[in-house]
Amino acid sequence: MVEPLSAWWGQQLVLCGWGFSAAPETVWTPAQACARMKAQEVPDAGELGWRLLEAFPNDTPDPLHQLEALELLALARTAGWLSEARTRAWLIRLLTAIGGRFASLDDWLKALAHSRSDAGWTRGDDGFFEASLALSQLEHEDAGVTWPRLQEALEAQPPVAVTELWPQGERDRVWMARAIFSPWLGGQTLTTDDSGPHEDGASGFDAAAHWPDVTRWLAETWAITGRDELIRLLLWLASQGHRYGWDIDSARLMTASDSERAKWLDELEADAAQEEAERKTEGRKGAPAHASSSIDVADGGLEKPPSPTAYGELLLQYLDRGEPLEFAAWDWLRLVDLAFAGLCAGWLSREEGEDFAAHGIDLLVRRYADWQGVARAYQRGRSLFEGVDLTRDTESDWRPLMASPLTPLRCELHALLPAARRERCRAAIRAWRNDSRHWVLAIASIREPDLLYRQGLVAEVAEVDAARREEARQYLNETLALDTRDGVQGMARFWLPAQAHHLNQLAADAARGALPDAQTPFGRADAVELERRQRLAVCHRYPASVVMAEKYAFYLLMVQDSGDFPADELAQCAERLRSALCRYYPDAMRLLEAWAVWESAVPELEDHPLVNEIRWHLDDPGSLFHWLDWRASDWQEPGLRPSLDRFTALALSGPLNTPCWGEPMVEYGRGVEELSGWLEGHYGLANAEALKGFLDFLRDAGDRDEYQINYGPYTLNRARLDNEIDVLESAERGDDEQVHLDRLRRVRDNEARCNELDMAAWDIAQMVDLAIAGRQLGWLDDATFTAYLDSAYAMARDHYGSWKEYARGLFAGYAFFMGDTDQRDSFLRGFRDALIQWLTAAPPLAGAWSSLDFPGARPGHWPALHLDVLSGDARTLH
Repeated sequence: MVEPLSAWWGQQLVLCGWGFSAAPETVWTPAQACARMKAQEVPDAGELGWRLLEAFPNDTPDPLHQLEALELLALARTAGWLSEARTRAWLIRLLTAIGGRFASLDDWLKALAHSRSDAGWTRGDDGFFEASLALSQLEHEDAGVTWPRLQEALEAQPPVAVTELWPQGERDRVWMARAIFSPWLGGQTLTTDDSGPHEDGASGFDAAAHWPDVTRWLAETWAITGRDELIRLLLWLASQGHRYGWDIDSARLMTASDSERAKWLDELEADAAQEEAERKTEGRKGAPAHASSSIDVADGGLEKPPSPTAYGELLLQYLDRGEPLEFAAWDWLRLVDLAFAGLCAGWLSREEGEDFAAHGIDLLVRRYADWQGVARAYQRGRSLFEGVDLTRDTESDWRPLMASPLTPLRCELHALLPAARRERCRAAIRAWRNDSRHWVLAIASIREPDLLYRQGLVAEVAEVDAARREEARQYLNETLALDTRDGVQGMARFWLPAQAHHLNQLAADAARGALPDAQTPFGRADAVELERRQRLAVCHRYPASVVMAEKYAFYLLMVQDSGDFPADELAQCAERLRSALCRYYPDAMRLLEAWAVWESAVPELEDHPLVNEIRWHLDDPGSLFHWLDWRASDWQEPGLRPSLDRFTALALSGPLNTPCWGEPMVEYGRGVEELSGWLEGHYGLANAEALKGFLDFLRDAGDRDEYQINYGPYTLNRARLDNEIDVLESAERGDDEQVHLDRLRRVRDNEARCNELDMAAWDIAQMVDLAIAGRQLGWLDDATFTAYLDSAYAMARDHYGSWKEYARGLFAGYAFFMGDTDQRDSFLRGFRDALIQWLTAAPPLAGAWSSLDFPGARPGHWPALHLDVLSGDARTLH
């Protein structure tokens, strides 16, 4: 028996030049069907989805579109692009729409003729007129499936729900979100697993049917030629994408004045011109920074990226008219589309593709309430990328999809992902980032955002290009003075737990109004620095370790990029970094909140704090920070943690050198030559034995004895002092006599209160400073170094009662024993200013005294209740 709906379908296809068949799916071979669809500009099943939707607009449908849909359904079924059930569902909906609008076959044929005429067709050009006459004649002769029989057959059919037209399996629904690019109609057959029925993978993602030129598109549009690049780009779109650069620019421009915005636009143009010149010089291709933000790919199908001026002017227009500055849908919808492309290309397994797509939907759900919000945000992002304002075209661009009664987006956005599927995709995305290397990438990316393109598969050192490797080596040599002879263990010296303790203590004191007095024996601290110091009060609830961990992560990454250090040992450093931060911060939110607060208080660059960048990661659900493996392994920090007393002993060197925030280690880099040259040039110390002898001298006698023996007695006999000065002034003098005369004059004038103050601090500070240098040169072993630190600590405790007293003695000794050079006044002024900074913590990282109790003194600081503070040494109560 002939099935009436199929027969009527076959009758109508005669209008398209077909021979009649009651089974239209059998008229052509699969190859012929594909060729006919390609001739009609339907190269794949994605375009087929658009053509079917065009037959069901939200207003009066075009009969010609409906006829084209009837033909395409038959061809698609023949080609294997549609399952039998889905073909039948679309056919019933089409025939129901046609039968419900027209009263008879003649009305239908007349409407088709009018539509063809409006489209520019002429009578007799393809046999349509003759076929119409033949069908009309059959209808009047009551032959074939007539209009009444069609209506009877349709009435006998159960209603076809919209959900039957699109894949609805739990695994399949993730692809609904890519409908803006290409509605997915599924495959030829269904299969079933634990998640229930779903589209068969072999036909559902067959490149020939769904994306014939997918590999070419990936190469030309995204510059992707393999699986590794694809995965990295998928993870980049999820975690950063183009939105990062746009969001950062928006945040800065929100508070900028008109002149600052104009300057930004000028700089954007200048930077792009410079970048383009560099690209031409290096032979690189890709989008400029304002378009691609992080990677050298010109996506979006743009042969010529937009000018930076177009991007900048459009962003400023958004600001002026109050446009929502939200663009994430541009990245996350393309994440879904790119996952589908990878699946069709065979570079992703079905599970991997679905997990990436589900991740994109998961992120969309966290940011948007409905599809309308997604559409508007996508259009804003697309506008910025193309440099043309397309926001006013949102309704027209999305109408075929959003307004059609048969749209696949009838399912609410928040209903796309069942809970089990959501948890599965989250676990899968975390698995891509579960090694400690991603911790290093995440933290270092705040300073260098391009690093987030390295996510995913483990990148071998060989993949770091030669220029990057050379840049890293230069950085290690010139900035870090880290040599290959230092080994990976040399990285420990960049882990600075004492610095974190210092900041924690200052924040605790600031919150309770207990910071050191701004007035010191050497003057008052700078007002601007005092204001900055007070910012620390807001930090007291947050551990400070992230401040130094950020630098450590960046240094570790540069060491990795150099390719000169064992990868397995560097991985251990990264693991220790993760373990430490997981103990100090319970989750990503807490770490980022702490980092943002500390960065606002003590930014590395005062004129360019990274608060906006940090808060972006805090607010963006796709940020890598939210997808790290947050677990602590066995406790071992990346570097040594000194005790509180040892840190205090190290701080006794004061401003003779930069603050020592960590345990000194033996070094081999470029700085060693400078250090040994300094010791020999200033102190005549050329080897370990000479250094130890001089340290023993400082401990047992030092310059303090020189004063007591050779100058102290003059304070008891002023006449003898004046006579000695007169004799020396009236005679010829060598260098030694001149030094003696200068010091006698200082005794006479009581310069820097040298006759009143205990100058042992000068010897103590020198001893600690030189011992640190000796340890760095390897001239002192750990036990010997510790012995000298203990001696210094004991001497300070015995001679002084506070840091102010110690500072007075140190300055007096510095001033008394300094030579009388032309720059003496400048040196004294600089040392005085440094002492002010050390005593007041203005600026906070000038020195450590303000956070430490002086040796032997009673505790005078509020406790900082964080895990990353230093512990005190055990003490015996008597």
